[in-house]
Amino acid sequence: MSAKIIDGSKVASELRDEVRQDVKDWVDEGHRPPFLQAILIGNNPASNTYIGAKTKACKEVGIETDTLRLPDTVSAKELKKTVRQCNQNDDVDGILVQLPLPSHLSSHDVIESIDYRKDVDGFHPMNVGRLAVGQPTFRSCTPAGIFELLKYYSIPTKSKHAVVVGASNIVGTPVSIMLSREHSEGKATTTICHKYTKDLTQHTIAADIIIVAAGQPNLIKGEMVKEGVVVIDVGISRVADETREKGYKLVGDCHFESVREKASWITPVPGGVGPMTVAMLMKNTLLAAKKSIYPG
Repeated sequence: MSAKIIDGSKVASELRDEVRQDVKDWVDEGHRPPFLQAILIGNNPASNTYIGAKTKACKEVGIETDTLRLPDTVSAKELKKTVRQCNQNDDVDGILVQLPLPSHLSSHDVIESIDYRKDVDGFHPMNVGRLAVGQPTFRSCTPAGIFELLKYYSIPTKSKHAVVVGASNIVGTPVSIMLSREHSEGKATTTICHKYTKDLTQHTIAADIIIVAAGQPNLIKGEMVKEGVVVIDVGISRVADETREKGYKLVGDCHFESVREKASWITPVPGGVGPMTVAMLMKNTLLAAKKSIYPG
């Protein structure tokens, strides 16, 4: 068996086309275009790349955007003051503070300072709490993108055994909530593992669906999964490769070649989950502009 590829780039492109049309319809009805305010602290190369990708996607779908760039020496007080100004600006629909933050800043404090009605990343405790109890909310973009992929490829979760490797607030925790809830997308028996899990293989080998977001290259290998498993690889890391012009290659948390031989479906890295994260951010920003989740 060799797994079929879950093409995140293709699905994200189609989703952006849908958002583009919805934005056009919204503007044609007499509304201003949605506006996303990004806040970038410091000059982290990866963060710059992510902001660039989000800015490009906004322009493609007709969402207006701006990036406030603050020095990595900015104080927590000054950063939260900036966030509050965005909260109070009625022309700002969505607010995105690019993570990670410099070590002297608390991401929890900064996220909580964002108006949850403008939290298009879906990280605010209010939105996470509403997700946990099944209320309408901004869903974290990466988990929401994963479920869009499962839906697109008609991969069921109901009654399946799903194993999530990684328990971060950005991916692992929200996706495990979504998998285990009693709604149309969930109903899976869900196990959460992480870097402290003893004998990880005993859990992954029993899984029908594996979602791995541990940030450890090639953590999941072929001998750790069963025949027919569905694998969603969220990880992306640079690994030295002297045969490449840039001197490195991008790999996921799965050893792609060995896992693909046993899986039924698998996401590539890059080109799997990553494009979906940005597409779902566009969708959340449009929802924020329409006040579809939090009216008034």
